Amino acid sequence: MPLGRLVSLLEKTVNRLPIMLIIPAIDLKDGHCVRLKQGEMDDATVFSDDPEAMARHWLAQGAKRLHLVDLNGAFDGKPRNEEAIKSVVEAVGEDVPVQLGGGIRDLDTIERYLDDGVSYIVVGTAAVKTPGFLHDACYAFPGHVIVGLDARDGKVAVEGWSKMTGHDVIDLAQKFQDYGVEAIIYTDIGRDGMMTGLNIEATVELARALTVPVIASGGITSIKDIEKLCAIEEEGVVGAITGRAIYEGTLDFEAAQKLALELSEPSEKGS
Repeated sequence: MPLGRLVSLLEKTVNRLPIMLIIPAIDLKDGHCVRLKQGEMDDATVFSDDPEAMARHWLAQGAKRLHLVDLNGAFDGKPRNEEAIKSVVEAVGEDVPVQLGGGIRDLDTIERYLDDGVSYIVVGTAAVKTPGFLHDACYAFPGHVIVGLDARDGKVAVEGWSKMTGHDVIDLAQKFQDYGVEAIIYTDIGRDGMMTGLNIEATVELARALTVPVIASGGITSIKDIEKLCAIEEEGVVGAITGRAIYEGTLDFEAAQKLALELSEPSEKGS
């Protein structure tokens, strides 16, 4: 094995999360828990009017992290569902970390959310459009900043997927890795909410190019996708965000997280 590849794998081992995480998504629109198809705000399915109750449900099912998205914030460029976010954080307490994205464009907003108990801030559009902000955020809040990169055919999209850029997803991810981000969330927007399975090839390609962990997103449909996910764990893919599949019942979340734990590396089993 080439020395550079060996060093990369060792760094990923240091950076990886304790176990493979299956992360329930709670997407917030107008205070409700919804899911969109390919990021279209007008194509939203409401799954719950009570995000706090939904958070408690996933906690009871064995969730070890939650992924929140302020959809209104993502489109408006500023926080819009703060009360619902606070209620979720208070509901789960310190039992599970909460990662949050959507409408986060300045350091004051990051500080406020961290003070509210959010564990990780996911920066998306602002990272691409104003990389200086991301650099400052990583410096000011080390260990708390994750970048969300949404891509179609290897090119990054911004502003709630409404605009495509010419940026290559791997090039940007490597740049942000140098800034000191905690992890990269990679979403294949051609598959998100479409129940067509993960884009394993693109996810592995990205993970191999990085030393920070990659969290997959977009397209998980069934327990077979969890098996495929665990098979690429050694590449640095440490988790996956799932939404529509667990809300519509094609994926049993509790069984998925249990399987992910069982299929983790032997040294991680039972941790």
